[in-house]
Order: sequence, then C-alpha cells, then structure tokens
Amino acid sequence: MASIARHGGRIKSPEAPRVSPSLRTAAGDEVEDDAILKGLSFDGQALVGLDVEAAEAEGCRFANVRFTGSSLRQSQFSDCRFETCDFSQVTAGDVSLIRCTVSGSRLTGSSWKSGMFRDVTFSGCVASPGMFRHMKIYSTVFEDCRLMGTDFQFTEMHNVRFVGCDLTGAQFGNVKVGSMRVENCTLLDVGGGAYLKGTTVAGPGAMELALSLAREAGIAFE
Repeated sequence: MASIARHGGRIKSPEAPRVSPSLRTAAGDEVEDDAILKGLSFDGQALVGLDVEAAEAEGCRFANVRFTGSSLRQSQFSDCRFETCDFSQVTAGDVSLIRCTVSGSRLTGSSWKSGMFRDVTFSGCVASPGMFRHMKIYSTVFEDCRLMGTDFQFTEMHNVRFVGCDLTGAQFGNVKVGSMRVENCTLLDVGGGAYLKGTTVAGPGAMELALSLAREAGIAFE
C-alpha cells in the first residue's frame, strides 16, 4: 500500500437511506418549484429539461428516471434511492444529497456546484466527464464508477473513498482533503495530485499517481 499522507484517518462508511418499503406511486408533474416530495416512487418518468428551485424529496425512490438537461437549484434529496437514472447535462447548483444511493446511473456532462453530498454511495455510475466543483463531499463512496476527466477542483472532501474507479485525467486542483482513501483505481494523468495530502492510495494506481505528481513537478524520466 502506498500513501501520500500518514494521517489520512479511518474512513467512515455512509449511512444507508431510510426508505419505506411501501411508497405511493408518483406523477411526473409533482416535481416543481418549492415541491415537498415524501414517500414517493418514481419509475420511468421523463423529467427532462425541468427548471426547479427549492424542492425537497425525502424517503423517495427514483428508478429509470430521466432528468436529462434539467436545472436544479437550492434543492435537497434526503433518504432517497436513485436506480439507473439519467442525469446527463443536469445543472445542479447548491443541491444536496443526504443519505442517498445512486446506482447504475449516468451523470455525463452534469455540473454539480456549491452543494453537498453527505452519506452518499455512487455505484456503477458514469460521469465522464462531469463536474463537482466547490462541493462539500462527506462520508461518500464512489465504487466501480467511470470518472474519466471528472472535475473535483475546489472541493472539500472528508471520509471519502474511491474503490475500483477509473479516474484517468480527473482534476483535483485546490481540493481540501480531511481524509480520503483510493483503492484499486486507475489514476493516469491525474491533475492536481499535489493537493491530495491526507489521501491514502492502495493498489496499482499508487504508481500512476506518483508519475502524475512527478510530471507536475517537472520531472522527466528517460
């Protein structure tokens, strides 16, 4: 195991969402400004191109839902499950996910800025590229995700774990790390590696990250 910090700390696992097994079937037109959604099940709705501000969803399930091209602002999703959803080209400003799981979903071209992920698990997702700038990411796991070229610059990370992800070309400039662990990930051509103090790297990606750090330092190998 290779480490670029000796004080990365123990990584706390995310809390699981609390979703009732009995949910009311939702209609697509329920997602609007200032909406409060509780205990709803969305399945297959096309919520494309929405412009939503200050909405809240709690204890909901979203399965096969398309949010493509939507704009979300100052909204919060807590205790929600997202399964095989499409967030492509979504713009999310000051949006929080709290105790959520996002599985098998597409976030390509999405932009998440100045919001928060807390107790979130992303598994089998694609966000290449995606943008998570100025986010606060706490107690969150990215597992088996394709994150090539994803922009994490200016993000605050604490208790974050990347497992089995492809982070080729990901950007970490000006990241603030409290504790982070990267396991068995691809780390070719990572940018901003010098800001990853507080991160423990395990697996073959450790050498790839070392080469990226050397390149940023202007070291050439022959």
